[in-house]
Amino acid sequence: MTATAFAALFVCVLLAGSALRAVLMLRQMRHVAAHRESVPAAFAATIGLASHRKAADYTAARMRIGLVELAVSVLFVLALTLGGGLQAVSGLWLAAFAHDSLAHGIAMLATLAVLSWLVDLPFALLRTFGIEKRFGFNRMTPRLYAADTAREALLGVLIGLPVLAAVLWLMGAMGELWWLWVWAFWLGVNLLALLIWPTFIAPLFNTFTPLADDSLRSRVNALLERCGFRARGLFVMDGSKRSAHGNAYFTGFGAAKRIVFFDTLLDKLAPEEVEAVLAHELGHFHHRHIVKRIAVLGATSLALFAVLGWLIAQPWFYAGLGVDTPGTAAALALFALALPAFSFPLSPLLSHWSRKHEFEADRYAARQTRAADLVSALVKLYRDNAATLTPDPLYSRFFDSHPPAAVRVARLQAAP
Repeated sequence: MTATAFAALFVCVLLAGSALRAVLMLRQMRHVAAHRESVPAAFAATIGLASHRKAADYTAARMRIGLVELAVSVLFVLALTLGGGLQAVSGLWLAAFAHDSLAHGIAMLATLAVLSWLVDLPFALLRTFGIEKRFGFNRMTPRLYAADTAREALLGVLIGLPVLAAVLWLMGAMGELWWLWVWAFWLGVNLLALLIWPTFIAPLFNTFTPLADDSLRSRVNALLERCGFRARGLFVMDGSKRSAHGNAYFTGFGAAKRIVFFDTLLDKLAPEEVEAVLAHELGHFHHRHIVKRIAVLGATSLALFAVLGWLIAQPWFYAGLGVDTPGTAAALALFALALPAFSFPLSPLLSHWSRKHEFEADRYAARQTRAADLVSALVKLYRDNAATLTPDPLYSRFFDSHPPAAVRVARLQAAP
């Protein structure tokens, strides 16, 4: 393949995928707006028209900012690739470091990370202090936002940079099969993160306290006993200091598994509804969804690193994406910039797989608790989180990791 042909292919794939994304978001906005004035019959008795309208407006607001963000991201990627931005960043550090040295690669990729953060920052601020605040969800203060950003940056320096340095070193030191070594290291880092996140990382951002409600704790422990699930502890997270959205999850694996409830979730749901929501999360554990996703992630990442191992030796790969001086860091950066455009067509498959897992977890919850309790909990969460009840079917197939509300509730109500 020639550099010109690859450049043309990349631009076509990027623009076609972005155009499809935009069309899907516009479809979502139109579909939700068309159903704004009528609550679906299945929810008419439980969700008021005012809440339904709020969900429609919230969805539309998120889609509008998403369209602008999409356009900016396309321009940013084109500027870094065909516009010569990555080449310019590489040249910026040549005065201080030898080309393709470890220090040069780290400096170049760290600069790209900062640039990406700066491009994303206005949208993150608009979402948090604009949309989320407008609809009554944001509880984040500017001071807390700055503190979170500082902590994230510190973690990036203390953990991200050493990991990046190790990857670049392996790419340069392990010969033609470097990609196999990098894959093994990368997979190991991800598994290690699952172990240390609950105990060491998450507490840097939130406070976790043992579940104090004796009645709820007894109910949850009885559920865990029925499900054969052993956890290191039951914790309540102070999610309310950042957002009014509620959730529950378990994290870690092996002896490090923890069950975490957002305090906002406990405030909104009755004990039997909390139990049903947790049973759904345990359904993911029962069906080994986490293990399956890790296995797929491992296989997929192995294939991608193998592709990168081939591309790194192809001059047209660099020249086609605007880089005149090939190198390991440049290859890694270009691959990361180009991959989302080429992998977007897989979105419906991944979303379908995720929705299948959600249905399986729902069925498990319906066997371990009352299906009616899970339905009641979901309806409250849909209402309180302003989740649209009327998504566009095509948009949902591409982007929704959870089934549409009406379909999900109907299946639970039909459960034996």
